[in-house]
Amino acid sequence: MANSKRTLFLKRRLRVRNKLRAVNAGRVRLSVHRSNKNISVQLIDDVKGTTLAAASTLEKDLGLVGKNNIEAAAKVGQVIAERAKAAGVTEAYFDRGGFLFHGKVKALADAAREAGLKI
Repeated sequence: MANSKRTLFLKRRLRVRNKLRAVNAGRVRLSVHRSNKNISVQLIDDVKGTTLAAASTLEKDLGLVGKNNIEAAAKVGQVIAERAKAAGVTEAYFDRGGFLFHGKVKALADAAREAGLKI
């Protein structure tokens, strides 16, 4: 029986997250979610189980509502780096989930690195 795209995505997401969790114990996780219309990112402290900062193209003050392109992803990356600094986070590990590190996900990570967040 063939695996569906969703099943393969979920398996890939768990595989990536478990490998990263084993290597980066105690660090904050920068988790990315990409949909067809938006992209969002969260800084998550897995030890406490809390979200420290978040950014998304759904925020009206960013002016990117409904945009899901590389420029929007780069803007979200810059914003999350600024909010991470405000929350006192200087380094995190990048959890791409089941998404490939290419295109929008890569643009978001590169923009966050350029804005000063150590990933």
